Amino acid sequence: MELRQLEYFVAVAEERNFTRAAERVHISQSGVSAQIRQLERELGAELFDRSARTATLTVAGKAALEHARAALAAVGALSQAVGEVTDLIRGRLTVGMVIGCTVTPLFDALAAFHRAHPGVEISLLEDNSDRLIEGVRGGTLDLALVGTATATPGGLDALTIISERLVAAVPAGHPLTEQERVTLRDLSAYPIVCMPPGTGLRTVFDQACAAQGIQPVIALQASAADAIADLAARGLAVAVLSDSMAAHHRDRLTALTVDDVETPALLALIWKDTHSPAMRELLVHSRRAFTGPAPERDPSCRAPVSGRDARGPDASTLITPGAAGRRTDAGADPAAR
Repeated sequence: MELRQLEYFVAVAEERNFTRAAERVHISQSGVSAQIRQLERELGAELFDRSARTATLTVAGKAALEHARAALAAVGALSQAVGEVTDLIRGRLTVGMVIGCTVTPLFDALAAFHRAHPGVEISLLEDNSDRLIEGVRGGTLDLALVGTATATPGGLDALTIISERLVAAVPAGHPLTEQERVTLRDLSAYPIVCMPPGTGLRTVFDQACAAQGIQPVIALQASAADAIADLAARGLAVAVLSDSMAAHHRDRLTALTVDDVETPALLALIWKDTHSPAMRELLVHSRRAFTGPAPERDPSCRAPVSGRDARGPDASTLITPGAAGRRTDAGADPAAR
């Protein structure tokens, strides 16, 4: 039995798909399948039910999974222990990023970390915010850039990157541009184009509507802010975006702050623990990258949700579980948390 077999087994179990697992461990699908078959022969039992489209664990597979994870964790802890006494950080970090969002300080942090610690393998993947949060909670992701449904998702630490109000974006001549103020009920009179469920902006919009008993007509959905703006500019629907997203399209759309949605949209880095030396170092580099000049952000970056930030847009704050409204300046070393 080899460690790589256990690694492939865990990857297939978590991805529930041999192709995605192969992409995750950077080998061919046939290579993953062959190693899993070899592991099954050594154990004398099938670990996966391959009769459906997804690879599901058998009873034997379920029994083996936690032991395989524990074995891999023990090997990782061994490497880390040796690395700490030799000042050489090794290991692997998996970072998640919300789909369609380009925030260059994250890339700067990864590049600086890689230069300082080339012995650590870094993986980067994209998904929607809800799945990224669950990935961090479940331990399949070490760090993620997400839109959150609360300032700090339960049990996680967070560094708030961007905080902005929700806006309605409409083309010139739209009836909403003639109003002194715009509310959710005003928006509900028109078809809406916004991001799909699982994204931060959609979460804050849905929660605000539910709080007022409003049921808007979501006529169109798109994952990129540019697509949402294009649809709104053609008069198909009223776009719901964050302030900075709409600002990139001010030449053809008017952004109207939704007055009765005071909860801002937030973009945040989240993580679960800092037991790993590599993770502590990555947080140091992330803090340095994000607490410098205001971060560049792609207009398609989906902003998330959370409670109010009294310091206004683009505030960068470090929030820890149990802080209950307490905010610590991001200049504090996150490795200590």
